[in-house]
Amino acid sequence: MPDAPMSTKQTAARFANALRSFSASGDAFRVLSTVPPRTETPPPPPPPDSLIVLDSSFNPPTRAHAAMASSAVRWAGPRARLVLLLAVTNADKALVPAPLAVRLGMMEALARELVRGRAPLQVDVAVTTRPYFHDKAAAIEGAGRYGRAEQVFLCGFDTVVRIFEPRYYEGVAGMGSALRPFFRRARLRVTMRPDDAWGTAEEQAAYVAGLEGTLGRSGGDAAWVRRIELVDGVEGAVSSSRVRELVRTGERGAAVEGLVGAEVARWIDEEGLYRE
Repeated sequence: MPDAPMSTKQTAARFANALRSFSASGDAFRVLSTVPPRTETPPPPPPPDSLIVLDSSFNPPTRAHAAMASSAVRWAGPRARLVLLLAVTNADKALVPAPLAVRLGMMEALARELVRGRAPLQVDVAVTTRPYFHDKAAAIEGAGRYGRAEQVFLCGFDTVVRIFEPRYYEGVAGMGSALRPFFRRARLRVTMRPDDAWGTAEEQAAYVAGLEGTLGRSGGDAAWVRRIELVDGVEGAVSSSRVRELVRTGERGAAVEGLVGAEVARWIDEEGLYRE
């Protein structure tokens, strides 16, 4: 990958080719791009102590994504590495409103934003075929790329609620067998998002604390709660859906750039994204 951004068309074509190769490989996880790019000199850095994983649809990446990632990297310290992870099911399928190759281009743009002024941070843009956190964590470890680094998955409160729902695992026994290895290799860093649907920050914190008393009855382990960290959300942060709605209603330029960053805004403009 060149140091300077290629055109959006060139970048999307590069990622489209990489996706086709990934789809044909049968791999469960693959890094498609690293920012800054690896060179022969200096030698590659040692394996990280912490691997921060931001798993999202990135449709588009927003400043909220950037804030979550930056906060986690500061918390983890200088031996952290960041993975921006996109789950794919059919790499050849043109997804609406933004194809996978375009989303990967925007993720790479976000990665450049994150590394500016934060040497020696490296950010991997990666894909996986696995749908659930516990499967993704196993695929990342199985790739053998990051040594014995502890994985830290970034997520919102709504995701935590789903993670501890036995019905997603075909019952309590399935939840235990899925999450026990997950919490051995990973932890959760949860951004609280107080709203009408999920309650206040205090209610969200009480839910997580209450898991210690309920997990044992639902196939889990109370010790998992100690692998969950709650952090405050970014005040005024907007969702990707809000960005799409603004663009659809005609917002351009500074209004959008303030929500997504300059390079991602360029992608939205040049690729004509989210206008319908």
